[in-house]
Amino acid sequence: MTHSTLPTRFSCLLPEPATPAQTLIRRWVWKMAAATLALMAVGSATRVMNAGLACPDWPLCYGQLVPSQQMNFQVFLEWFHRLDASLIGLMVIGLLGLSLWHRRSLPGWLPWAALATLLLIGVQGLLGGLTVIEMLRFDIVTAHLGTALLFFCTLLAIGVGLMPYRPTGTAGHLPWLGLTAALLVYLQSLLGGLVASRWAAHQCFGLADLCNMMNSHIVGVVPPTLAILLLVFSVWRTPALDGRLRSLANLAGLLLLAQIGLGIATLRLQLQVEPLTVCHQAVGAMLLGTLVCFTALALRDRVAPSYLQALSTQNFSTQDT
Repeated sequence: MTHSTLPTRFSCLLPEPATPAQTLIRRWVWKMAAATLALMAVGSATRVMNAGLACPDWPLCYGQLVPSQQMNFQVFLEWFHRLDASLIGLMVIGLLGLSLWHRRSLPGWLPWAALATLLLIGVQGLLGGLTVIEMLRFDIVTAHLGTALLFFCTLLAIGVGLMPYRPTGTAGHLPWLGLTAALLVYLQSLLGGLVASRWAAHQCFGLADLCNMMNSHIVGVVPPTLAILLLVFSVWRTPALDGRLRSLANLAGLLLLAQIGLGIATLRLQLQVEPLTVCHQAVGAMLLGTLVCFTALALRDRVAPSYLQALSTQNFSTQDT
């Protein structure tokens, strides 16, 4: 009996070494995820440096691919942000092409996941154009960030799904704790994006309105913090758990501490230190990504009993024949 006779829904659980195509695409996806994280950091720098409209037109910049005559630091930030986004778009097309070309040696879900990334990057490009055309309208800017985070999380989930993994069946309820924490961090990130796009913190420091929005972002730290602490505590109390899950949970706890520290420092310095603000968003994205990776890996571990039961049934049927 070979694993290939098992139901296809268990294909992502097989402990066999990854095929060359699977390894290629997994590395491709990790590179895309790293590029996306860098892109979000550059996007944050573009905002805090008031460079969002440094290129007044779209998709070109001053009607050119490379606006050499108008180039300064702000124009460079916006131009490089668009360049990085374009390169990621090409990588998404490559991902879909590779998934279709090697589909016989890949999990059946992969082409559909690759198509989802193509749709997300298309929406993201449209929102990027609207951000410029609508003069940085706050709801579009927030949607732009939210879509970028969804795209980033999708890439990470694909990468984890392609990792060789032998399930242990010890994760229990951990996937749902991880998913809850990830959703809360995502919502908090959107609220932070809304605060940033409306410059609510700056206006509140200036004794204007919008303090309620900033205070909501501050109070909103509590639910995801409690969820992550509960997740870390549950991981510590779960015996025989895969080491990678423990490492991801510990990393989430460390990133949470770093994010809270960066948030406090950013407020105490009244957003005057731009690198702190950029790091605050980047660490938030890293925290979200870590929770997504944990959830995806824990979910693979949780369905191990079904996998083992199917394998046992298949072995029993083979012995009978």
